[in-house]
Amino acid sequence: MNILITSAGRRVSLVNAFKSEIVKYFPTGKIFTVDNKPELSPACHVSDGYFSVPKVTDSLYCKNLVEICTKNNIKIIIPTIDTELIILAENMDYFRDYGILPIVSSLDMIEVCRDKRKTHLFFDSIGFPRANDIDLLNPEFPIFAKPFNGSRSIGIRLIESIEALNEAKLDTNLMFLKYLSPNEHVEYTVDMYFDRNSNLKCIVPRERIEIRAGEVSKGVTRKNEIYDIVLSYFKMCKGFVGCVTLQLFYNIKNGDYFGIEINPRFGGGYPLSYHAGANFPNMIIREYLLDQDIEFYENWKNNLLMLRYDDEILVYDFKG
Repeated sequence: MNILITSAGRRVSLVNAFKSEIVKYFPTGKIFTVDNKPELSPACHVSDGYFSVPKVTDSLYCKNLVEICTKNNIKIIIPTIDTELIILAENMDYFRDYGILPIVSSLDMIEVCRDKRKTHLFFDSIGFPRANDIDLLNPEFPIFAKPFNGSRSIGIRLIESIEALNEAKLDTNLMFLKYLSPNEHVEYTVDMYFDRNSNLKCIVPRERIEIRAGEVSKGVTRKNEIYDIVLSYFKMCKGFVGCVTLQLFYNIKNGDYFGIEINPRFGGGYPLSYHAGANFPNMIIREYLLDQDIEFYENWKNNLLMLRYDDEILVYDFKG
């Protein structure tokens, strides 16, 4: 009963969390990893074993994953990047034929989350307020622009003039939204766990204090009004499975809130929620390897501050 974490990259904390949890139930259980260049992945070096795979867009990607899983008694796949979610969801039946289960949301919901225009329509469908689109014929500056299919804050920009707007409009991948000033708003990432029936079982709002390369570097858990807001809207969302992260802005002056995007995977800042007691790896192991029902959990640590820093993985006699 082993687990595979794909596109492991720098997810050292996530690998270590799964390593700590699996041995509680399977003393010989192992956490394996794959990456395009695993020898250069810190997370691969701390896992129980790693393998090289082609890029997720390669036609042999899923076949290679199945071969790795069947040879190493791997029953669960945990994806970590946006681009592989659709591929895994599209090939779910193929994996199931070999007794392997990728923990991913439904294909429909992944497509909703990958296209931020569809994400806005989803917010509208459940009545959740979201960032307003800009009327490009009567623009009010500044304007926030971002790719509708982007991730990790790549390609975002602040537009402050009609000249800059006219240039930006040439990029057909951009969405143009009302700017939410950081002087008035606090940004949150909310880690949510959905069971196999898409019932919400845990919610942890994380205030994003500082961001580096699109990933939180300083954050703190907050059991405040955001917790109650998310619980009221997301109690059951058909198609969501496992860890799903919601990003929103909260107006500290008037209490308004605006959904920004949803990522149906473990976010880079999830280790904060794990150390606070929201043990999603444990839930996954109990639900999918032990066939247990997951109870609603809310007794995680409030106001837990995380300050991240760089550390080193040293590999001796490296020949690559």
